[in-house]
Amino acid sequence: QVQLVESGGGLVQAGGSLRLSCAASGGTFSSLSMGWFRQAPGKEREFVAAISWSGGTTYYADSVKGRFTISRDNAKNMVYLQMNSLKPEDTAVYYCAASSTRRMPMVGEGFYDYWGQGTQVTVSS
Repeated sequence: QVQLVESGGGLVQAGGSLRLSCAASGGTFSSLSMGWFRQAPGKEREFVAAISWSGGTTYYADSVKGRFTISRDNAKNMVYLQMNSLKPEDTAVYYCAASSTRRMPMVGEGFYDYWGQGTQVTVSS
């Protein structure tokens, strides 16, 4: 069983930056592919970014490409989401997710079997 705990959310002005962190425990972190998803009020949860087990392959939603960077530190069992040039439309609860069955970054929620509780990101205009 893998437990995921996100941190780093908060309130930031448009154009600002935040770095989200996700701490994993209870499993072999280096064998997991990891992803970030987000859910805005009244909307469905959507894919943001994903990273392979080694960190060598990443994938981003078009809406965040060039602004967000996903990374991982397998020695610390951590995955990060660096968010730059934030926009009000980035406001959402951000979730960290882990896939124990895939080593490459996956877009679909169904590939992920472990989820964190989420962290709120609010971008003011």
